Amino acid sequence: MKLVRGIQNWPADERGCALTIGNFDGIHRGHQQLVRRTVELGHELGVPSAILSFEPTPREYFCASGAPGRIGTLRGKLRDLEALGLDRLIVQRFGRAFATLEAPVFIHEVLVQRLGVRALVVGDDFRFGARRAGDLDLLRQAGQRHGFHVEAIASVVHAGVRCSSTAVREALACADLERAEDLLGRPYALVGRVRGGLKLGRRLGMPTANVVLRRMPALRMGVYAVTLRVLNWAGAPAWPGVANLGVRPTLGLTRCLLETHVLGECRDLYGLTVEICFRRFLRPEARFDSLEALGAQMQRDKAAALAFFASKPA
Repeated sequence: MKLVRGIQNWPADERGCALTIGNFDGIHRGHQQLVRRTVELGHELGVPSAILSFEPTPREYFCASGAPGRIGTLRGKLRDLEALGLDRLIVQRFGRAFATLEAPVFIHEVLVQRLGVRALVVGDDFRFGARRAGDLDLLRQAGQRHGFHVEAIASVVHAGVRCSSTAVREALACADLERAEDLLGRPYALVGRVRGGLKLGRRLGMPTANVVLRRMPALRMGVYAVTLRVLNWAGAPAWPGVANLGVRPTLGLTRCLLETHVLGECRDLYGLTVEICFRRFLRPEARFDSLEALGAQMQRDKAAALAFFASKPA
């Protein structure tokens, strides 16, 4: 799968695609149905299947302080979409110029002229263009004029709940990992690259693999029993671990970091891409009066994670 950074970088000699549009945060069951149908149409028409997504999201652009947390990361999105067979992910910068495109202009300049859309798959409540004035009827009219197929997919309902990013965020906000897994169709995980840090965990006897999160996550801040898997290594095991997701208030910091301590022997992970799968919420994030108090709590968290994994079948 190829990552295309902006519609201006769509290959000029690659005319035509089967497309779906949206943020696709989390790739839940509803997203999966949209992507699978887009991939099917791409195969039928002999053109690449693609998603047009946005960075920042429209809600982050229009109301940064009130925007919801992110379910996943870009690396995680790429991994999940590739597994579904998608050919292209277009990440379009969402700024003033794009936000003010009128719906008919978006259809003509983006869908028809730039991407040469042959088939378009959207949700049955899809809206687009400035002031969200564009709707499914407008798309179908345009499809008849310009010769592209428009298909609407109904919402996916699982266990009586509509699968949506909002529903996933609500589950993550209260650390209901079982409900999130039902909506996603897989255990909840975050994917990122391990970076160097302050090495505070090493000083406190618990070295960690650190993943910086560019956007505030939807998952509740706190300490979790997790498994860590290195995506760069074929057949890599999933090591048990304990992870802290938060801004490290004891140190007076504000940037969100995911710090994972592997329970057992593990090679140096710096620079590698890892998947952190969240298994059990242990406690909320807290501020401690001293590094000694923090270190003591970290050892208790480690013991709690070890007890959790000991209770699980091999």
